Amino acid sequence: MTVRPDDHLIPTFDLGPLLRGATGAHQRIAEAIRLASENVGFYALVNHGVAWDLVKRAFACAAAFHAMPLDDKLKLAVSRHDLGYMGLGKSVTRTSAINQNTKPNWNEAVFFGRDRQPDDPDVIADKPFCGMNQWPTGLPGFRETVLAYCAALEDLALRMVPLFSTSLGLPADFMDPAFRPPEFALRMSHYPPVEAYGENEFGSAPHTDSSLVTFLPQSPIPGLEIRTRDHRWLAAPMIPGSFLVNSGDMMRRWTNHRYLSTPHRVRNLSGVDRYAIPFFFDTSLDYPIACLPTCQGPDNPPRYPPTTMTAYSAWFSRRNYDHRKQEGVTPGTAPGTLSDTSPGEELPS
Repeated sequence: MTVRPDDHLIPTFDLGPLLRGATGAHQRIAEAIRLASENVGFYALVNHGVAWDLVKRAFACAAAFHAMPLDDKLKLAVSRHDLGYMGLGKSVTRTSAINQNTKPNWNEAVFFGRDRQPDDPDVIADKPFCGMNQWPTGLPGFRETVLAYCAALEDLALRMVPLFSTSLGLPADFMDPAFRPPEFALRMSHYPPVEAYGENEFGSAPHTDSSLVTFLPQSPIPGLEIRTRDHRWLAAPMIPGSFLVNSGDMMRRWTNHRYLSTPHRVRNLSGVDRYAIPFFFDTSLDYPIACLPTCQGPDNPPRYPPTTMTAYSAWFSRRNYDHRKQEGVTPGTAPGTLSDTSPGEELPS
């Protein structure tokens, strides 16, 4: 299918006035987010307050990690909490509602989350998705840079939460209780160059994100493609120093389909290695995500029962990742208690 650039479909928002406290900036940006989230599902942020030198160092960390010998990476094999290294071809995107993905994604990735310690009560209790990060050795400054990047992105995401509330006609602090604390995941991906993909083959197959919101710093190497509502594939805009932001499946669910979860894919035909460091931002794991009051009414009842990030993430992970599919159970539960269907959730469409 032809992929064409069409940057004007993905708007760019300048957060500078908001960060400076300019009068009316909050309301203006919130309204812009509403329009983009209802009609496109993606937008770009500039003057976002995240030091771009830190972003470049995070990209360098991704490249350094994936340049390690395979045996060293396999020592950090992804855990039952989805933290650690997942090798090439170890996932198949089975949750896609727009493509029957049957072949492995041609990328490798390493996952990091909140940096919990051995004495953390959730670690001791083996709470789902609350394991400890697995850190590589022999990469000076790696852990420090990754943690600094996660802290900067968490701060940016939390600054956006009042904008999300206002964009939906709610008080600016309405969503705050859902993020005490927020959950997040950093994925450092490597897409090897491919001369040509075969039928139904991709670096990352057509999919929607399971997250509430994803923040993706722009790579200098193209490859990300976004599907429009009229079923065209567009090359993502290349705006230096920007973050692409997209709402995911949980935002779509929380807003009763008012906000989009837009499909996207990756094909690396650049001839060089491509790296991506998306930051997936979510509510706290146990917060009951139920249809927001401004997204329902007599003629628009809630489509889904309440759920949690833990329940949804367990379903998504088991469907897509080989290590969880083979395990067959949710972390912290008895064998056989996790079904292969989502908790009250139809596949996103």
